[in-house]
Amino acid sequence: MRLGFRIKHYFFNAFREIFVHHHGSLEFRAKVFALVIAANEHIKVENYILVKQTALDIYEGDEDRANLLLLSTKELVNKLKDKNGLDIDSLIFSIQKELKIVPRYAKKIDIESLKPFLDLAENEDTFAYQNNILEFLQNLKNETLKTNANSEKKE
Repeated sequence: MRLGFRIKHYFFNAFREIFVHHHGSLEFRAKVFALVIAANEHIKVENYILVKQTALDIYEGDEDRANLLLLSTKELVNKLKDKNGLDIDSLIFSIQKELKIVPRYAKKIDIESLKPFLDLAENEDTFAYQNNILEFLQNLKNETLKTNANSEKKE
């Protein structure tokens, strides 16, 4: 990553909500990626390469935005690994809470883009755990979209 971007990132980190366009959406995506990555005890650099590649696809080649998603995901994964006030259960709760507040974020859960993370699992238990998380995310997405569609019909 370019030095200029790193400096900008550290500055923006403190003021992310003010300076980053669609900050909430980016943070939500970072939480989803972090949830799947952190379910693997042996986190590899390939996890972050996948995040970057997926981010470039999502943001249509916008390198800065892709890097922001990557760095936000790394921060969350590090908090989870270091047990720095965040665990997987609280991250799941946070994702669920955000979906209740902003149901359109459910469309940002792309299970197909998360499946490659399963290939990085080193054992069957990790694979099964990550796969269960993907199933949970898919069910959460479906439930949120269904509830939201029903709410819109009533209005």
